[in-house]
Amino acid sequence: IMKLHKFLIVLLAIFSFTFHSCDLAELEADPNRATNSPASLILNGALNNLYTECWNETMRRNQYFCINYNYYGTNEYWSGSASLDYTRLKNVQKMEEEAIRGGAAVVNPYSALGKFFRAYHFVNMTQKVGDLPLGEALSGLENTTPKYATQKEIYIQVLKWLDEANTDLASLIAKGGQKADGDWFYGGDLTKWQKLVNAYRLRVLVSLSKKDADADVKVKAQFAEILGNPSKYPLMTSIDDNFQFLALGGQAAYYYPKNPSNYGFDALRENTSKLYIDLLKEYQDPRLFVVAEPAEALVKAGKAPTAFDAFAGASTGESLDDMSYKAQIGEYSLINRKRFYATFEGEPIVQAGYPEMCFNIAEGINRGWATGNAEDWYKKGINASMAFYGISTGNLTVFFAVPGAALGNFTTQTVPVNLDTYYAQANVKYAGNNTTGLEQILKQKYLAMAQGSDLEAYYNYRRTGIPAFLTGVGIGNAGKIPLRYQYPNSEDITNPANLAEALQRQYAGKDDIFGKMWLIQ
Repeated sequence: IMKLHKFLIVLLAIFSFTFHSCDLAELEADPNRATNSPASLILNGALNNLYTECWNETMRRNQYFCINYNYYGTNEYWSGSASLDYTRLKNVQKMEEEAIRGGAAVVNPYSALGKFFRAYHFVNMTQKVGDLPLGEALSGLENTTPKYATQKEIYIQVLKWLDEANTDLASLIAKGGQKADGDWFYGGDLTKWQKLVNAYRLRVLVSLSKKDADADVKVKAQFAEILGNPSKYPLMTSIDDNFQFLALGGQAAYYYPKNPSNYGFDALRENTSKLYIDLLKEYQDPRLFVVAEPAEALVKAGKAPTAFDAFAGASTGESLDDMSYKAQIGEYSLINRKRFYATFEGEPIVQAGYPEMCFNIAEGINRGWATGNAEDWYKKGINASMAFYGISTGNLTVFFAVPGAALGNFTTQTVPVNLDTYYAQANVKYAGNNTTGLEQILKQKYLAMAQGSDLEAYYNYRRTGIPAFLTGVGIGNAGKIPLRYQYPNSEDITNPANLAEALQRQYAGKDDIFGKMWLIQ
C-alpha cells in the first residue's frame, strides 16, 4: 500500500480542489470532475500528513546532530513564522464526511481516527504559536475571520477529543470486524490505534506539567484515571506498538533519508552534536557505539575506537566556520555510517513510541500525579530504547567506517554489554521521586527520542530546561533559542483584528519569538 503514496497524494490534491469550492447554484455540475473520494483514500493522505522525517533541520534543532557545511544548511533556529495544519484538518473533516456518505455508522473507524487527528494537529499548531482559531476554524467561506481560542481552551478540547477517540475505538473493537482501510501505519488495526491514542494523551498531559494545578484542565486527575484503569485505557506494551514510519528501500521516493545514494554528498558534512554525545558518554552508554563513530583525530592520537573518550560531538552553538574546520581535521564524531548509510531501508522513524510513553508515565508518577512505581517505568523505557538499537546483555558487534574508504568498507569491533551493570551506575540508577530522579527521566527520554518524534525533544527542553540545550553564535537569533514561532503572515492580512486581540492577550501585542505562551508559564 505504501508504494502508492505519491499516486494517492496526487489524487487527493485533485479531490481537495472540490473541498474548498463555492456552492454556486447557477453553475451546472461538471460530470467529468470527481466530487467525492473514498474515506480510505483520504485516510492515506491524512496519515502522510502525520509523518515527520528525521535527519533534517528539526533534528538539528533538537540538537541530535549538526551540519558543518553551509551549502546544505546551518544549525540556526527559526526566526519567523510557522506553517499551520488547517488544510490538513479540512481533509480530515472530508474523510469523516465521506465515511458517512459511504454508509458508515455515526461512530466508525474514520470518525474515531478523525478525533485523534484533530487533537494531533491542534497540539502541533498550538505548541508552535499559542492561541488559535478552534471552533470556527474549519467553517471555510462561511467565516473567514474566526476568533482565536485561548491555548487553555484548545488543550481542554484536545483532551476531550482523545478521550472520545478512546471510547469510540473501544466500542468499535468490541463489535469485531471493524477496520480502517487505507491505514498504512497499523494496517487498520484499531487496537493499535487505541493504544496510541492513550499513549499520546499521556504525552499531552505531561506537556501540561506547569498547569497541573489548573482546576479546569485536570491534569492530575486525567493522568491518574488512565493509569488506574488499563482495561478502559489500554497502553502500548512494547516497541512493537510504536507509531513509526518504515522506509521502502525499493522506491526512491520512500528511501530512508540517509542511504547509499547520498553518502558522497553529506556523510562528511554532518556530524554528531555535543549535547547528544556527551550525554551518552556521561552514562557510558552502549548506544553511543551504534549511533556514532569515534573521532578520527582522537583515534590517531591513541584512543581505542571503543573507548568512550574517543567520541566527540560539536556544540550546536559553535560558529559554522569553526565546526567545519574541526570536522575536516577529524576532531568530531560522524554519525555511524554503517547504521545510517549502508541501506535504503534504514531504521524505523518513530513518531510516538513505547519508550517515550514509559518515561512520560515515570515523570507523572515522579510528580505525584498517580500512584505507581516510577523506577519500573523508567527501567522499561531504558530497556525498550536499548532494544530499538539491538542492544542487550552480551557482546555487541559494532561497525565503524574506515577513514577515507568508500561506503561498505567497515572495521568491526566487539563491545561487551551488561545492562544490569549499566543501570547500576550512580548516575543512571533511579534516584527516587525527587528532582534528581526527574532529571534522569528527562535525559533518558531525550536519548530515546533521537531522530524521531518531530520537535518533542525541543518542547521538553522548553518546558523543563532538561537536558540543557547548547547556545552560541551558531544558533542565530543573537545566540538565543526561540520559545515559539510567529503566526503566518497571511493571518495579518486575512484576520488582522482577531490576530491582534490574540497577540495582545498573550504577548503584549508583539508577535515575539521569545514570548512565553500559556503552556510554559
